[in-house]
Amino acid sequence: MKVIAYRNYGPPEVLKLEEREIPTPKKNEIRIKIYNTAVNSGDWRIRKADPKLAKLYFGIFKPKQPILGISIAGVVDSLGKDVTKFKIGDKVFGSTGMRLGAYAEYTCIPESSVILRLPEEISFSEGACLSFGGLTALDFIQKCNLQKNQTFIVYGASSSVGTAAIQLAKHFGAIVTAVCSQKNFDLVKSLGADFVMDYETFLSESHNKKYDVVFECVGKSSITSNLLHRSEGGVLVLVGASFKEMFQAAWISLTKGINIKFGPIAETLENLNILTELTRKGIYKVVIDKFFPLEAMAEAHRYVEAGHKKGNVAINIDND
Repeated sequence: MKVIAYRNYGPPEVLKLEEREIPTPKKNEIRIKIYNTAVNSGDWRIRKADPKLAKLYFGIFKPKQPILGISIAGVVDSLGKDVTKFKIGDKVFGSTGMRLGAYAEYTCIPESSVILRLPEEISFSEGACLSFGGLTALDFIQKCNLQKNQTFIVYGASSSVGTAAIQLAKHFGAIVTAVCSQKNFDLVKSLGADFVMDYETFLSESHNKKYDVVFECVGKSSITSNLLHRSEGGVLVLVGASFKEMFQAAWISLTKGINIKFGPIAETLENLNILTELTRKGIYKVVIDKFFPLEAMAEAHRYVEAGHKKGNVAINIDND
């Protein structure tokens, strides 16, 4: 089978096409013939070991798992002897989690993974892109205990997590302001944003409004600037926080009693089910900016890392 592997940390060029044997599932695993995967910010950060401390988990001198990717959609084509939840031929989608391995034509994962059957209303590419941004946004919104008519501002609103956060916040009844480039105003409005503003306006002295939830998706604005717009008793969410920012946020929370949410999310089947139902009913839309073939993974990484994508970037995997 074809895989995209990286043997050293570095720029997109470390991603190389390789051939491997198709894996055999263990007794509790399903093997998925992958039709689509996606490239997200977590992928390129792992690839270049950003931050450097990530090497403590992913491999100090070289990657322990050379095949990146967590988002998958495809068809179950082989079962371990103890598998009971799935059958051969099931269309499935979801996340491989920290096992990674989605940049390949096939992968084996435990049947207990965050994987569901793919409804007819959702395409393989939508399924592959549904989990990362959607699960991230939903978990953080749940941690905020978002209430109806609360004010919610999304910084980086046209990103994968941002496009998900707009829709989910609106679904829970919030009044949503989207912060993004002017060229993406129409997109975020179409997803339900009540108000829009560009980055310069957000950072300007004239912007003195405060919000119940300040939701920073892309790690490109300072904690200080975001706290200026947090209402008394409100919540600041740092989706793309660096380790330095996490320590800073933890210190501020401890010493000043300010509610700041950050850190890894909890991927759950319950939340994937929520997203699936909303998507199936047309309430939630998976935004896909571009498609790349598996062989163009380096180009896809370069595009995503540049930080200008709208929603998600999907990868088509040719299994023929």
